[in-house]
This record gives sequence, structure tokens and C-alpha cells, in this order.
Amino acid sequence: MDAHLSAVAPTAALDHLDWLEAEAIHILREVAGQCANPVLLFSGGKDSICLLRLAEKAFRPGRFPFPLLHVDTGHNYPEVTAFRDKRAAELGERLIVRSVEDSMRRGTVVLKSPGESRNKHQTVTLLEAIAEFGFDACIGGARRDEEKARAKERVFSFRDDFGQWDPKNQRPELWSLYNARIHPGENIRAFPISNWTELDVWQYIAREGLDLPSIYFAHTRPVVRRNGALVPVTPLTPPRSGERIEEVSVRFRTVGDITCTAPVDSVAATVEQIIFETAETTITERGATRLDDQTSEASMEQRKKEGYF
Repeated sequence: MDAHLSAVAPTAALDHLDWLEAEAIHILREVAGQCANPVLLFSGGKDSICLLRLAEKAFRPGRFPFPLLHVDTGHNYPEVTAFRDKRAAELGERLIVRSVEDSMRRGTVVLKSPGESRNKHQTVTLLEAIAEFGFDACIGGARRDEEKARAKERVFSFRDDFGQWDPKNQRPELWSLYNARIHPGENIRAFPISNWTELDVWQYIAREGLDLPSIYFAHTRPVVRRNGALVPVTPLTPPRSGERIEEVSVRFRTVGDITCTAPVDSVAATVEQIIFETAETTITERGATRLDDQTSEASMEQRKKEGYF
């Protein structure tokens, strides 16, 4: 058995990653113990990769007590979706993929224009997947340090039978006691790494030797500079009139839909170099890279109220 998968000796001094890991494993086991039909949201991004490692430690050598689910916009980076499929296959776990394009064909998602970002429409597809499979809990990799709305969220976040979140009506979690009781049609969103930071995630990746999609590391990519962000030049995000295309060494701090995920200037080609950069930065992860969150401070909170994870 992998040394990191074995239990920490009782006399060993625990560092902060050990404490965070133990809390996350406890939360995963609480979801499995309290919920009848949970699912783990797995996109192939770094946070959900950590969740898979934590699930291994929580439940191996048995199978996970839940499948994996990805809500694909159809505009995700191919490096990430390829990694998603490879990692699920390596683990031998069931991966369910539901696409915003499926919702568009059903008419439940209607774009305002062909070029509109599909990212916010993931909510509809997620709620449809929850209804299709009868999931009563969705395990996600959201962290409280990402942005203001997520900082308001409980570890076990209740959603009503419309999939909606009410930030003013949340359950207490004193002494790490979690309440997953729900009525039919309701569900819980569980966030095992709520108390982790971006730096914690990278330190955990380093400690566990986790593989990642290549776009998390420095590489040269054509970009344009727009409103303080580096926008990658792709068929979905072409340059605008007057913009100059530059070849820049960049990496992605977070990954998502191509139309709303921007890289950052970087020459960090190893996890250790990324840890150094992350420790030095004063700009939040989503503030630097998520183009859809910069239009309004309330945008994420509104999306979460509508059912977003």
C-alpha cells in the first residue's frame, strides 16, 4: 500500500496538511454514511483531483460509494477533459458526463447569442442530472478562500427541492456535527476541502505526487490583454479589433469553460515553483482568472442561489 494511504502513527506529529486531510476524510465518510445516493463532482481540475485522492484514502481498497459526475459545457479545455477520462479509468470508477449541449438540444438552455458563455448554464444541466439519477448529495471541491459567496457556505450546504441555496437559512455545524437530513427532492452539497486554501491544495498535490493536466504548468500560448486579464486566443475567444496577439509563457490557476477562464503570466514549470508563486501572490485565484466573476461581486452568489455548485 502507498505510504500516504496508510494511517498516520498515533505518535507522529501532525502538520497542517494532516489535519486538513483528516477533516476532509471525515466529511467524505459522513456523506457516505448519511446519504443514500451521493455523487462526487469531478472536472479534472486540481481541487477535484485532490478530492479523488481523499476518497481513495477514505474508502480504498473498496470502491467509492458514489459515482463521479462532470457537467461539461462542451467548451472545456481538451487537455482537462482528456485527463478527466484517463483518471477515472485508472481508478476504475464510474464517470457520468452530462453536457450543457444536451440541455440546449432539449430546450432547457437557450443562449442569448451563439457566442454567449455556457458556463453559467451549467446550473440547469447539473439540476437535470440530479433529478435524472436521484442524487441526494453532491460532493464538490469548492473552497472558502475562492471568493465571497463561497466563504458564506457551510460544509454541508442545504438545497431545497428547486435546487436553490439560501445563504440566510443554513444549518449550524457546531463541533463538526453535520446534518444531511432532507425531504424527497432536496439535496445537500458537501464541500470537504472548504477550509483549504489554494496554497494548501498545491502543497497537498506536492506531498501526494498527484498528476495534473498539463495546462496547470507554464507553457507558451497566444493571448491578448483585455481588461487586465490574459485572454487565450482560440476559435471560441478570437481577438477583438485592435488587439495584439502575443506569445506569452502562462499557466492556469483554475480551469473551466474556455470562454471565461484566463491564464496568468508564469514560468512555473514544476509544482514546487507553483507553490512559491502561490505563496507570493496577492491576487485571489478567481479574481485573476475567471472572466465571468469580474462583472459583479454578486454574480457567484446569485448563481449559487439558482443551484450552481
